[in-house]
Amino acid sequence: MAWIEQVDGDQWAGELAVLRPQVADPQTREVDNIMRIHSLDSGSMRAHLAMYVQAMRGTTSLPKSEREMIAIVVSKANECEY
Repeated sequence: MAWIEQVDGDQWAGELAVLRPQVADPQTREVDNIMRIHSLDSGSMRAHLAMYVQAMRGTTSLPKSEREMIAIVVSKANECEY
């Protein structure tokens, strides 16, 4: 796995601090690596979040559980460990 520089969670300020509640797991309050890599550029984090929200909540044609299952299969097919 590649190492990507990121801002430590306790140092998120400004726009990152505003985004944190939206990208953190509501139960653990941890931010997934896939979102943490955007910590150097809050604009890219905001864009990634918007894309995720649209993909996972933007349509009612499939339940969220089925969309998640599709994402898992696609990740596996792409040999992505995320």
